Amino acid sequence: MSEQAGAGGVEVRVLDGEQTARLEDGLRQVFREAFAEPPYGETTPADVDRAFKRFRSQTRKAGFLAAIATAPDGQVVGMAYGYPLAASTRWWDTLTTPVPDELRREDGKRTFGLFELAVRPAWRRQHVATRLHTALTEAVTNANERVMLNSRPEATAAQAAYRAWGYQYAGTAIPWEGAAPHHVLLLELRA
Repeated sequence: MSEQAGAGGVEVRVLDGEQTARLEDGLRQVFREAFAEPPYGETTPADVDRAFKRFRSQTRKAGFLAAIATAPDGQVVGMAYGYPLAASTRWWDTLTTPVPDELRREDGKRTFGLFELAVRPAWRRQHVATRLHTALTEAVTNANERVMLNSRPEATAAQAAYRAWGYQYAGTAIPWEGAAPHHVLLLELRA
């Protein structure tokens, strides 16, 4: 699936896991640039390696999809990817305050977990993130009821975008040991 080129000639395509895995070097570059900035401070090669430790296994998950933005010269300038949460997911267990069972119920199809959404700084303010998000959510709407993501509350630009796209706050989580608090946000795909 492909989308017409937008501002700056950026093309957004929706890819499966196998196609996405072949773009790992470009995705690492997006991560390296996007998450070096505050509040993330992911500045070292070890930080990037840690972030991509599970990338290859993620691309093999059932239902994995990615929206990838490329510049006219073919360089990857943005990414958004994830997969449906398994019935046994522990994502809800990381919340600092419990939520109702109905909210946390998963069946392997209900919720698409959006694990990364990032745009290289030089390509921001050109609606690339919005186009990535739109392409990905349109691709999963028939298969999933909602999208869930974690976002650092101090990432104000990201938080503003998520609110504009319709995400609602579901709680605060500590997604892994030693992590900063993250807001868990949900977007209902079906009214």
